[in-house]
This record gives sequence, C-alpha cells and structure tokens, in this order.
Amino acid sequence: QVQLVESGGGLVQTGGSLRLSCAGSGTFVHMAWYRQAPGKQRELVAVRSVFGTTNYADSVKGRFTISGNDAGNTVDLQMNSLKPDDTAVYYCLGKIGVREYWGQGTQVTVTS
Repeated sequence: QVQLVESGGGLVQTGGSLRLSCAGSGTFVHMAWYRQAPGKQRELVAVRSVFGTTNYADSVKGRFTISGNDAGNTVDLQMNSLKPDDTAVYYCLGKIGVREYWGQGTQVTVTS
C-alpha cells in the first residue's frame, strides 16, 4: 500500500523558517504540497515533477522552495519569511499514473 509520511511542522514567529519533509513508499510522477487553513479550501502550494520541474502558488513565490530526490519518492518544502497567512495544515501529495495519494498532514502555525 502506498503511503506518504510528512514531518517538520510546528510553531514559528512571523519571519521565521520551517522545513517540511515527505517520504513516500512509491515512485511518483510528481509530488506536491497543499495546505488548508481553517474555513478555507485546500490549495496547491508547490509541485515538483520527477524531472525536477517546479511550480508555485503566487502567494509563496520567492519564499518557499520545493525539492526532492531523483528517485521520486521524497519531497521537501523549505519555507522562509513565514507569515500568519501561511498558517494551515500542510499535506503532501504523490501521484502515480492517475491515482493520487495523500499524507496525513502536518500543522504549521505562524504567530504575529
């Protein structure tokens, strides 16, 4: 069974940094980070293909960096210059063919 396990969330002050990590048990075509704040829909934060191409939400460009390994089964999210608006549960997604797999989520809280 394919599994994704996230780590690295926590509490940080405005302007601080956190690094999220996700390790999967499969080989994924692409891996991504999503987030969901209370009362809001889940939104894409950043995505990385197995070829190394990346894309970011406008709200995090220049502050967040997604990276991963060549095997296509890990993905990290380096988050700098964090803002209170970044507070959310962050989820890792991995895609194999047309099937999508989700991690359990990790909480990120940014205090002002």
